Amino acid sequence: MFYYLLKYVLLGPLLRLVFRPRIEGLEHVPDEGAAIVAGNHLSFSDHFLMPAILKRRITFLAKAEYFTGPGVKGRLTAFFFRGAGQIPVDRSGKEAGRAAIREGLGVLHRGELLGIYPEGTRSHDGRLYKGKVGVAVMALKAGVPVVPCAMIGTFEAQPPGKVVPRIRPVTIRFGKALDFSRYAGLENEKAVLRAVTDEIMYAILTLSEQEYVDEYAAVVKERQAARKGRERRLPRAPLG
Repeated sequence: MFYYLLKYVLLGPLLRLVFRPRIEGLEHVPDEGAAIVAGNHLSFSDHFLMPAILKRRITFLAKAEYFTGPGVKGRLTAFFFRGAGQIPVDRSGKEAGRAAIREGLGVLHRGELLGIYPEGTRSHDGRLYKGKVGVAVMALKAGVPVVPCAMIGTFEAQPPGKVVPRIRPVTIRFGKALDFSRYAGLENEKAVLRAVTDEIMYAILTLSEQEYVDEYAAVVKERQAARKGRERRLPRAPLG
């Protein structure tokens, strides 16, 4: 009930006012039955914008940190994510990845829509990064179509670190559903999982027209953080 209260009364109208979303290709999202909606991830607002515009309920796998943050902001964030029926996922370690897949498959086995960001984290610079293969595992094990989705303009409206979004229009663009039934029974083949994931990421790239980086976003973030740490530790040259 709280999901639909957020969607139609509390949050949905506000999001439509702030972002004035333009929706393209909504007919590609099936009216019934299980499916995965796989999108790029540019902003914290993405979690709320897509549920606000979809006719059907969608459940996202959300990082566990959204449910455990400190202070008033943390409690409010956890309240909204729990109320919207989102699933917390611990992203550390291989067992965490398997747990996320189990949770996602549970949603799909109930015949519902599952939302997932194959990049695994928000883009820190607006580019599209290499996708993780969990989306392919779920698509093949559940035997469901994957609808690619591109969020366009949300990075400029609310980039990482910005709490209050800018008032500006965004576009949410859905592509034709991808059918991977030709790979049925091959969900344990690494080459197949990589090929399926890359096909999904290419469809997202075609819709979003972002610059593509053939590396995992988390790896790039860690490398940049380490470099900044080294720079802070370097002694500064004396002036004059």
